Amino acid sequence: MKRAKLLFLVFTLVLTLALASCGGETPCTEHSDADNDGTCDVCGACTAHSDSDGNGKCDFCFTDYTEPCDEHTDADRNGECDDCGATVPVVCETHVDPDMNAACDTCGETIDYITVEEALELCGESGNVTTDRYYILGTVDSISNQAYGSMTVSDETGSISVYGTYSSDGSLQFSLMSSVPKKGDTVALHCILQNYKGTKEVKNARLIGFTDNSASFDESRYTASTIAEAREKEKGSLVIVEGVVAAITYSNGMHPAGVILVDETQSIYVYDVDLANTAAVGNKVKIAAEKDYWILETEQANAAKFGYGGCNQLTDAYLLANDGGNNPFDTSWIPESCVMDILETPITEDITTSLYKVTALVVKSEMPGFTNYYIDDLDGTTGTYVYTQCNGSDFAWLDPYDGKICTVYLTALNAKSTATGCNFRFVPVSVDEIENFTFADADVPAHVMKYYAAKQLAATYTGDPALELITTVSSELLGFEDALVTYSSSNTEIITFTSTDGKVIMNCPGFGTATVTVKVKYGDLEATETFTVTVKEPGAIESITVAEAIAAAKDTEVTVKGIVGASLVNKSGFYLHDASGVIAVMVSTDVFKSISVGDEVILKGKRTTNDENTQIYIADGAILANFYGNHALPTDSYTTADITTVFANTDTTKVFVTTGVIEKVGTSYYTNYYIQNPDNADEKMLIYSSNGAGLAWLDAFIGKEITLELAICNWNGKGSRISVIAVITESGKVVNENNFERYGN
Repeated sequence: MKRAKLLFLVFTLVLTLALASCGGETPCTEHSDADNDGTCDVCGACTAHSDSDGNGKCDFCFTDYTEPCDEHTDADRNGECDDCGATVPVVCETHVDPDMNAACDTCGETIDYITVEEALELCGESGNVTTDRYYILGTVDSISNQAYGSMTVSDETGSISVYGTYSSDGSLQFSLMSSVPKKGDTVALHCILQNYKGTKEVKNARLIGFTDNSASFDESRYTASTIAEAREKEKGSLVIVEGVVAAITYSNGMHPAGVILVDETQSIYVYDVDLANTAAVGNKVKIAAEKDYWILETEQANAAKFGYGGCNQLTDAYLLANDGGNNPFDTSWIPESCVMDILETPITEDITTSLYKVTALVVKSEMPGFTNYYIDDLDGTTGTYVYTQCNGSDFAWLDPYDGKICTVYLTALNAKSTATGCNFRFVPVSVDEIENFTFADADVPAHVMKYYAAKQLAATYTGDPALELITTVSSELLGFEDALVTYSSSNTEIITFTSTDGKVIMNCPGFGTATVTVKVKYGDLEATETFTVTVKEPGAIESITVAEAIAAAKDTEVTVKGIVGASLVNKSGFYLHDASGVIAVMVSTDVFKSISVGDEVILKGKRTTNDENTQIYIADGAILANFYGNHALPTDSYTTADITTVFANTDTTKVFVTTGVIEKVGTSYYTNYYIQNPDNADEKMLIYSSNGAGLAWLDAFIGKEITLELAICNWNGKGSRISVIAVITESGKVVNENNFERYGN
């Protein structure tokens, strides 16, 4: 039967070919197979191919044919089965939508985008991470890390941060992709959502499409300005400025974050990752940007408290032109100053991101895990470390200048705002070593007056300071010796200067105002200055004891009398002592210029605790009266205890006297100090510190069994730690005076 069927099929094919060669047409317009034999009843063509022997040919008509797969595969996603070539529907693991039409370009399936508001809701509570992925459509507000693709995106419902962006299949990091979005572009993301320690964000985002929106930028909304004019604009103003890129700043991981832009009128910081990644130092650029005054959100309350207006900067920049050149920045307008004058500029003055030219000493200080670079004044001590977010690696270019006096162009980029004050943070822009530096003899008297003599005197006293004054000044750094300093008073009933055993002591025996004349002589050279000094009678000030302050209700204003004691660690403050107890007091850094350990003072502040109620202290301490006196610290309330008892205690108003051994543990990343039990070296407790630097005064006692005066502290609510108030040796008591050395005169 099969043989006959095949002969018939051959005959039919021959007949069909013959008809075709004669110009005839295939007689079938629609096949029919009434006898269900797999061939057309009219023309004999196959109506149902089969390939029972698997030879790739139809059993009936011998044309190429392969039986369809039981289960198709389409690894290359081209819509055809990889094995049989049959048309199959494409199924996407991740849709792609480069034309942003909410339909996958691969499979055509509709993409359901959620809003940012919905994404934030799905992030859930702290610690939550979604198991499902979601599609989000939004506009790029900013890109904070060009390497990882960390950005902020928004739509009409809100904004959300994106912690890292990859290609659509997840194989390429943002920086390795051939084409990536920039600020202002619309992006389509396929992502996980999470709440990381209270921050709701997009995680592991895959970029499935984006639209370049640069053509929609409207330059007419921006006003052309010099940089000096832009600095004076209100927050939110839109400006166009031109200038030379003088420096690039870096965020954590050495990722470009912004540039310092300079023209012939002024300088300003431009915080914009795209610009920082595009422009190079020396490029002359033209940008459109928004004026801003930036303060870290967690520091805004403290900044307002002291009147700091924020970092004067531009943000959201659009690059309009770049000459690609290597131009020097204009220095003709830059004022000459000194490190001390910049640091002592009132925080209310808007000097941030404005350049200064100073002659300064560059100092490198390697610490465990990071490096600090200091820009110090020519007294060798007044200065501050350079602001870095990269543990110092972004300023490794300063290494050749370590220990050298240089011409430095720098700016106070911003100010760190804490509960105790605002401190400018330096960023050097350009440094040149001064070869064969020589300090002129003619400048010595004025230098000694400014950096040493004048700083000793306060404008007002409320008691007799019995202040020992300097009589000679020498400087190895500047190469001069024995500049002489003398003092005289216009009214010895109010202020006197007495020489005893080579020392000059200033006393204030009466009340009123006197003129103090200070002279500095260096050879035949001389500098003279006069100062008006007032000695006030403090009057009757009602005060309470330290114990009463400790017992006061939280957030109660208290006025307390006591003796100034040891420095707090990692805080701007000190311990206040009297016979009834000891309490920590937080003060502004300026307060240290008016007090010393041993002074008897009356101060006012707020008795409070930290958020966790684990540390009792007085906040915002202000000195109402200082009676001086160099008093011994009262120890009446101290408790003598063994080290184990101290370790178990949590009372932050107690001082314990005990015996212990100081241990120092240093690695390449940190330095920790511990107090060991002298009877059990395995029993030890961490001494509270931020990085160990503030505990360097303990180095002389490492490994020794000594008597210690210890306070308990728990500032961050993460458990009790030890604070060393003093060390007692055969030679006497050594008190922690770190803050007085850092901030005092």
